Amino acid sequence: MAASDERQLARLRARFEAHTGEFAHVGFLMRGSIIERFSRCGTAGCACHDDPPKLHGPYWQWTTKVKGKTVTRNLSDDQKRRYEQWMDNAKRVDQIVTELYEISSQANAILRDVERQERERG
Repeated sequence: MAASDERQLARLRARFEAHTGEFAHVGFLMRGSIIERFSRCGTAGCACHDDPPKLHGPYWQWTTKVKGKTVTRNLSDDQKRRYEQWMDNAKRVDQIVTELYEISSQANAILRDVERQERERG
């Protein structure tokens, strides 16, 4: 293997290891989405029944899929903040994994070229 290929692979390994080290600092993960809901109550004469209505809320709802089923939970403001942070963490993990795939693809291209050159020299 040429020295330039070895240097490129060493740089890619260093980048790869730097990204894998980020996993230790990400924190808890959560998938799903949070929506803001407003609603009407059942009390006659409440402002939520006026025209235009003054709806109750906001209420926060988190929705995700668990084993193919949709799960929805109502959240307090504190829970909403925590879920948002954990969902941001999950997005960061996805970004890291995407970067790891890209680095791996670059390393694979270098190694394929090296193998092709070795076959041609045969």
